Amino acid sequence: MTNITISETALADFTAQLHGKCITDVSSEFDQARSVWNASIDKKPAFIVRCMGVADVMHSVRFARTHKLLVAVRGGGHNVAGNATCDDGMVIDLGRMNAVHTDVLNQSVRVEGGATIGDVDRETQLFGLAVPLGIVSETGIGGLTLCGGHSWLTRLHGFACDNLISMDIITAEGDLVTASEAQNPDLLWALKGGGGNFGIVVSFKFKAHQIGNMVTFCAPFYPMENAAEIMRFWRDHMKSAPDKFTGNFTLWSIPAHENFPPDFHGKPVAIPTGVYCGPEDEAMEFIQPLRDLGEPLFDLSGPIPYAAVQQAFDPYFSSKEKRLNYWKSLFMDELSNASIDAIVARAKNRPDPWTLMAIRHLGGRGSSFTAKDSPLGGRDADFLMSIDTSWTDSAKSSAAMNWTQEFWDEMAEGTSGRAYLNFLSQTDNHENLLRASYGEDVYTRLKSVKTKYDPSNFFSLNQNIPPQ
Repeated sequence: MTNITISETALADFTAQLHGKCITDVSSEFDQARSVWNASIDKKPAFIVRCMGVADVMHSVRFARTHKLLVAVRGGGHNVAGNATCDDGMVIDLGRMNAVHTDVLNQSVRVEGGATIGDVDRETQLFGLAVPLGIVSETGIGGLTLCGGHSWLTRLHGFACDNLISMDIITAEGDLVTASEAQNPDLLWALKGGGGNFGIVVSFKFKAHQIGNMVTFCAPFYPMENAAEIMRFWRDHMKSAPDKFTGNFTLWSIPAHENFPPDFHGKPVAIPTGVYCGPEDEAMEFIQPLRDLGEPLFDLSGPIPYAAVQQAFDPYFSSKEKRLNYWKSLFMDELSNASIDAIVARAKNRPDPWTLMAIRHLGGRGSSFTAKDSPLGGRDADFLMSIDTSWTDSAKSSAAMNWTQEFWDEMAEGTSGRAYLNFLSQTDNHENLLRASYGEDVYTRLKSVKTKYDPSNFFSLNQNIPPQ
């Protein structure tokens, strides 16, 4: 444990207070416990504390502060920048704190900080309810929500952070406080998009929405050769999209997975995807034009359980894959023909077939909130592009990352350069991106809240906003 000098007595006293456990490099569990989803992140913390409750989190924060340890907070471990781990410091792992309680009468959900999207979906869908979270079920709800949280329900019910009612949070002093409209409203505002800068959220209370158990999925898989023409039609069709439909345009190659016909494995494809929450006949009528753009290789469109569509991408973003990842994103005020041509040209020359490019259609309820409601930026954009570069050979890392950066630079030229902060990668200049993405007024206000609740920047492994 490099540069860590803590007496055996102090460590023994700390571990004796825990209901959970403290894992170090002498434990057989260490390598598994330190592993995160992005295989390009390989760090060795001095301590990994698997917390079983709020008291464990409080003890861990106070111990880390006393001994001047760098702290990383882990929920699902899915952050692409690797913020859920660190070298030599302490990882506060909330993964065992994953309880979910649904209040059907009041249509709200209380969720512990270590829960995943799948944990929430399993409990809420029993009652036909849903919280607008992400699209990969093993993603932790903590990091996702605190930096926005885009989902299949964004146009209908907003981003995940827009559905927050209150939170319980452990501050940099190791104290438990509540952030709500009645208590610490400045903190509530900052947590609705300001990331993990202000403390460790141990409990979230969300609004839940009655959507039933079935939705309609749009997923015709077209050959990449026709991608530009299909994307132009999709863009124009989205202008008439009701808020019930949240759509993406995906450029990818079909994985060699049992979910897909073997004859098409490895085939580059263009997919106008989306989820419609509403009557099936109404949904099928709206998505039909997207299914009639030539002959698809195959078409997975139709009614599907909401819980199933939430898990549909799990095999391709699973931590079991051990893939290296470097992602970038850009809010786009328009999707011009020239932009489409540039995107498709890049899609045909990806560094790895697994690399996925997605254009998310925004608007609807997600764009109805302002900076008074939440610091989350980019709401006024029409589209959000993400470049999800993924590969397995570490010798190709520099080439893959350079390709991604060059692509982003090309698309960002002449724009404000606003990014979706859940997709910042480990080498990004966070301050420049955060200033652009929030805007100066919001960024300044966030710095003020940071200074109030974490003046020493104790919580720095995040989309960091330094105190004033």
